[in-house]
Amino acid sequence: MTDFLPFARPSIDEATIEQVVAVLRSGWLTGGPQVRAFEAALATYCGGRTVRVMNSGTAALALALQLADVGQGDVVITTPLTWVATANVIVQAGARPRFVDVDPVTRNLDLRLAADAVTPEVRAIMPVDLAGLPVDRDALYGLAHRHGLRVIEDAAQSFGAQSCGQPVGATGDFVAFSFHANKNITTGEGGALVLPPDMDPARCERLRLLGVQRFDDGTLDIDEMGFKANMSDVAAVIGLGQLARVAEITQLRRMLAQDYFAGLPQDRGLVLPQADFTGSNWHMFQVLLPDNTDRAAVIRALRALGIGAGVHYPAVHLYTAYRRLGYAPGDFPIAENIARRILTLPLHPQMITADVLRVCDALQKVLP
Repeated sequence: MTDFLPFARPSIDEATIEQVVAVLRSGWLTGGPQVRAFEAALATYCGGRTVRVMNSGTAALALALQLADVGQGDVVITTPLTWVATANVIVQAGARPRFVDVDPVTRNLDLRLAADAVTPEVRAIMPVDLAGLPVDRDALYGLAHRHGLRVIEDAAQSFGAQSCGQPVGATGDFVAFSFHANKNITTGEGGALVLPPDMDPARCERLRLLGVQRFDDGTLDIDEMGFKANMSDVAAVIGLGQLARVAEITQLRRMLAQDYFAGLPQDRGLVLPQADFTGSNWHMFQVLLPDNTDRAAVIRALRALGIGAGVHYPAVHLYTAYRRLGYAPGDFPIAENIARRILTLPLHPQMITADVLRVCDALQKVLP
């Protein structure tokens, strides 16, 4: 029987596993020396910027909003084509997401439409690098500077990618990464926030641990409520092992993506992603099925052939909770069309070219 090929799978080497065992034996499991070492390594990767790690990318986004003083009555421009965490943290901060439709080629936030959506109550813009393809940072920050907006980069999917010749995270305002198990580098669960120069790292550290301030006499105080968002040393040591392999992992993903472009059928109505092999980290390889295709049937047929596929993502504004906020079908037609047709194919570092060709052959068989 052919082994099942999932759409994502982490790649943890033996040296990292040994380091995890060493941490477990050390007796120091929560945040400690490994967290500090991981933050220092991430800071080096991000061009010397200050980085603080979290227990999720979602926590990093939430903390960025709080540090940027985004709250009740504010508006944040973002994309409807993303994992729901992007919008949820805006709502939970007391602000309102102002969705803007996406570019049909990049599938990222259309910055031209975003410029038209700026009004006096807009305080920030939160773009998403869908599938690891970065939003154009020059255009993004040009827009932000013209309108005096804070930028919170949802770079959950783009660690290892580059925009405008710079690694994502090395420049800009707030940058939030995710190290979830399905990301290009992982800590199991985890994330990180790259801080701009005007942010106090000590405030960030307080907010990621409920806002607690500790004094020399053993007393505590809280003058600003935070989250339980700190990372463990177990997670951090996994991250250190993964970070050492980021160039290797990114290059392998780019090679597998090129294999997909060479192997996918050209005459079956599939729409392939933008072919970017220098900027994107190819976190996911996503095709658009021909319109009116029964996507659920395609996913079931692929699964029967031992291949996992996913949907990333449904349009956020069409979830029940967001319809209650007044959003409706037809609000963002390009994002809705993509969300209806998108299919994520397997792509992870444990694959080889033969696996990609197997997926391409299977897709050829199951397409109507």
